[in-house]
Amino acid sequence: MLKFIDDFLNKITMYRIILYTLIFLFIISLILSIFSVLPFTAVDLIASLLIILFTTWLVNIIFSYVYEAPINVESVYITALILFFIITPAQGGVYSEFLPVAIWASIWSMASKYILAIKNKHIFNPAAFAVTLTALTVGLSASWWIGTPSMLPFVLLSGLLVVRKIKRTDMVLSFSIGAIVMISILSIMKGGDVVNTIWQTLTNSAFFFFAFIMLTEPLTAPTTKWLRVAYGVLVGLLFAPALHIGSVYSTPELALVIGNIFAYIVSPKEKLLLKLKNRVKVGNDTYDFIFEKNRSLNFKPGQYMEWTLAHRDPDRRGNRRYFTIASSPTESELHLGVKFYPEPSSFKNHLVALPLDGEIIAHQVSGDFVMPTDKKKGLVFIAGGIGVTPFRSMIKYLIDTKENRDVTMLYSNRAVADISYKEVFDQAHKELGIKTIYAVTNKGEVLNDVNMRGNPIDAAMIQKEVKDYTNKIYYISGPHGMVSSFEEMLESIGVPSQNIKTDFFPGFA
Repeated sequence: MLKFIDDFLNKITMYRIILYTLIFLFIISLILSIFSVLPFTAVDLIASLLIILFTTWLVNIIFSYVYEAPINVESVYITALILFFIITPAQGGVYSEFLPVAIWASIWSMASKYILAIKNKHIFNPAAFAVTLTALTVGLSASWWIGTPSMLPFVLLSGLLVVRKIKRTDMVLSFSIGAIVMISILSIMKGGDVVNTIWQTLTNSAFFFFAFIMLTEPLTAPTTKWLRVAYGVLVGLLFAPALHIGSVYSTPELALVIGNIFAYIVSPKEKLLLKLKNRVKVGNDTYDFIFEKNRSLNFKPGQYMEWTLAHRDPDRRGNRRYFTIASSPTESELHLGVKFYPEPSSFKNHLVALPLDGEIIAHQVSGDFVMPTDKKKGLVFIAGGIGVTPFRSMIKYLIDTKENRDVTMLYSNRAVADISYKEVFDQAHKELGIKTIYAVTNKGEVLNDVNMRGNPIDAAMIQKEVKDYTNKIYYISGPHGMVSSFEEMLESIGVPSQNIKTDFFPGFA
């Protein structure tokens, strides 16, 4: 069952799964309203959403034109739906209370992405900032009406899928622990029933919607694991509704805004406008895109970024992708390795057709798939297909810095013609003694290199090619199924699970 779920999730981008989750919850709210489970009519819900959606769409169009920025339609829809679920809809056709808060929050949710940005990168979760500002300026607060027992099962079901897709369980758990600890402390201080208070928070508030949908937004959260954990704890501690300083009480949106400030301080966001300098074919249907940077970029070999390519009529996968940086920090250009499969997405079609000096936007360096600080640790890189890009970054870095590490790479492809960046790996072998074994799985291939093997990477190959293999740190990068199978294989031959690192970035599909 889990394999089926993972296969489904891997076919959908991160933003799509969040958008589909919110649409699903909207449909559920309509059904519940029809049966009078919710205190709103279906007409009121639809009208309220349309007002928010139109306002956010219009404001985003205006600001994107003024700032000459590409439009991410998915972000508009996601923000509009989030606002819909946290701002009380119109009731009984009366819009006098709904319109001021809905329109004001909708305007600022989009405006904040452009006005409150550093280096063209927004700091705050748009919906959280908008409702915080609305409360402070016009005195109208978000109600977070989605936090009801009737919506809870559906929030849990869809929210867990989101977290599984983007692999942010650590952040959600740390948030939950922080929130429960603070709620318990405040309840004890007031002489309340701790168990009942926690139960009411979990079942009669937007606790899970907040954690699954808003807290996990990657663009305003820290980019590495332990900082994400600290971020989750901080927001959780501030989430407790009884927490206050004087007359100022904490709210979910205020907790998230403060958390966003923390996230920016500990992991500043980058946003670069890149121009295509060259496009080189490095393997069968695989290209290395070489971009000029408009400013310097700090990153570690093996990290990834989100790439936005504006184009007309994007398909269901949108105009954004996450790709590992294929270049080393020592190189002046930024390299992006991309494999083109049959029936590519509109994003890839426009990328391969991008003219020289054509522009793409890259932002938010992220990821923990980096080499250990201890240079004496023995490393084994296992790559499948285009999953070799983080290792191209790491090995090129070792070459340029002349840093000696005990590294062996096992690189699997269907055919010899599929092998990418071989000249870099051959150079590393010559200058640093880094051995790369090329596993070619197609039968009948002519193997023209002594380091090529005509069979898949298996336990026997690892045991033969890697000395003292149980004491190495393994890095695995490639398709989800390949990564999972190698994890199981390595554990079966005695490699400790803590010595296995896997490449991941949200929205892999």
